Amino acid sequence: MNLSTLTKARPDAALLLIRLMVGVVFVFHGSQKAFGAFGGPGIEGFAGWLGSMGFPLPTLNAYLAAGTELLGGIALLTGVGLRLISLPLVFTMLVAAISVHWGSFSAQANGMEYPLPLAAVVAGLGLAGPGRYSLSALLPTPRLSREEASEPNPARELTTAA
Repeated sequence: MNLSTLTKARPDAALLLIRLMVGVVFVFHGSQKAFGAFGGPGIEGFAGWLGSMGFPLPTLNAYLAAGTELLGGIALLTGVGLRLISLPLVFTMLVAAISVHWGSFSAQANGMEYPLPLAAVVAGLGLAGPGRYSLSALLPTPRLSREEASEPNPARELTTAA
């Protein structure tokens, strides 16, 4: 391994480190909400809390938030589906920041200091992608060859014309 190889691998290694740490955080919090793990409220307790905060459809929203955090954490850890789940994760963190943590910025005062950076990091990962050090890098990705891309395709033309 030479310096050039190490230099090229650094961005992918950085993405891996960020994905792993943030993924663990989301799996932890999603497990608390979904299953009551790690001293969490479980889905019924979380739904009750959402209802007490005035959220509409608290049980549905509890399942959506817990599922998004849990599945999003798994996607972050593996890299599989990262871009797909990044938008719902960002949305969940922004809802948390605005509806629960709005009164302050400081984490000591239950402020937005925690959910906003999580939203920003997940948005960045969604834009960057998981990198080479991920399970998704091992999966085949369908790509059009130059010949296929240049061939007329009525279905593709209809979707781009609309």
